[in-house]
Amino acid sequence: SRYGMSWSRVLQTRCLLLLVHLLCFEGVPISVDKTKVNQLEDKTSEPPQSVDTGLHYDRYLREVIDFLEKDQHFREKLHNTDMEDIKMGKLAKELDFVSHHVRTQLDELKRQEVSRLRTLIKAKQDIEGGNDIAVDHQALLKQFEYLNHMNPHTFEVEDLDRLIKSATSDLENYDKERHEEFKKYEMTKEHERREHLKTLDDEGRKKEEEHYEEMKKKHADHPKVNHPGSQNQFKEVWEEADGLDPEDFDPKTFFNLHDSNGDGFFDEQELEALFTKELEKIYDPTNEEDDMVEMEEERLRMREHVMNEVDTNKDRLVSLEEFLVATKKKEFLEPDSWETLEQNQAYTDEEMLEFEEHLAQQEEDLNQRASDLQKQRDELERQQEQLNAQKVELQQVLWEVVGKHHIFTVIGLHLIQNTGHIRSQNVTVNQIGRSSNQDV
Repeated sequence: SRYGMSWSRVLQTRCLLLLVHLLCFEGVPISVDKTKVNQLEDKTSEPPQSVDTGLHYDRYLREVIDFLEKDQHFREKLHNTDMEDIKMGKLAKELDFVSHHVRTQLDELKRQEVSRLRTLIKAKQDIEGGNDIAVDHQALLKQFEYLNHMNPHTFEVEDLDRLIKSATSDLENYDKERHEEFKKYEMTKEHERREHLKTLDDEGRKKEEEHYEEMKKKHADHPKVNHPGSQNQFKEVWEEADGLDPEDFDPKTFFNLHDSNGDGFFDEQELEALFTKELEKIYDPTNEEDDMVEMEEERLRMREHVMNEVDTNKDRLVSLEEFLVATKKKEFLEPDSWETLEQNQAYTDEEMLEFEEHLAQQEEDLNQRASDLQKQRDELERQQEQLNAQKVELQQVLWEVVGKHHIFTVIGLHLIQNTGHIRSQNVTVNQIGRSSNQDV
């Protein structure tokens, strides 16, 4: 059944918001088999494969999901639980009713994960300071908030609750972090441009400014961009990517064509693939004026906008039902114009000023550190010169002492030889004594 085919996907997305496709830095091409149009009713697909969430505990999440998926009671409860209840921890309490066999497997899985983390902590301790330096293990454990370290042996309700909340929080903050990274990228690019201008003379600066304005103008000169998620945008994909007559556009058929894994949902990656044609109007990797980092930010903005409009239950997926409801709205048929990135600067003048002040402070701190290091180097060189001078002086004293000792030794040997007291170098003290007694 359709339910059976897509269950793994529903469990993964509604329960933990884990196995969704996160943003990719490379372009997402649209690849459609046009023969699907006449074969939609006969289309069969394998259960969707899990994809890496990008979270550092992804493997652990997947294994927990695999085990929970085997329990019929838990699956039924999940099917009747909405996303807000899941986030609030109500679903986690159902772990008490999971079969003993599944609980035993989860216990063993947790013990393995705790052991793995302890190994990582030990490795980090060795790297950062060696065994002689005290390490705050509790602080390190906070990096792994999805586990209850007070009970490292069994998988309890609290473990599932922590897992859900950690994954939910991490995934929901992902887009926000991407926007912040992009803003920093844009401000850094502008800062470097300004610094480069400072190195030029008046004529060179004028030429550079003219070139900059020309590139901005060329980038902004592109075909009209359709509002993401609008009928016009989807019809353009239908015609140009799918090779179909725009007059025959049908939302349900369109959805099934681009639901590439056949699970009955548009995930984030499948949704972003629909924007490729629009992005190609603005960005060309062979053009100097087009920045591919900006293209991916534009893709993210488009996907966020459509998700906010269509994903009514906020599970980070667009179901067929949600999609069809959205196509009946006025915004779908008569959307507002879409403002692209060049019409929406990523940062304000105040943010740019603060960013440059921060860079200036960093530069000042680095210069101060460099100055301190130079002073330390000069002091070490001075001390080395003193040591070298002391070494030379000590060598001179030693040579004088050795020289005097050599002179005294030569004189002494000369006197002994003249008196004839040494008849042979091999004469022992006893022999000398016996010789003395005979003389007496």
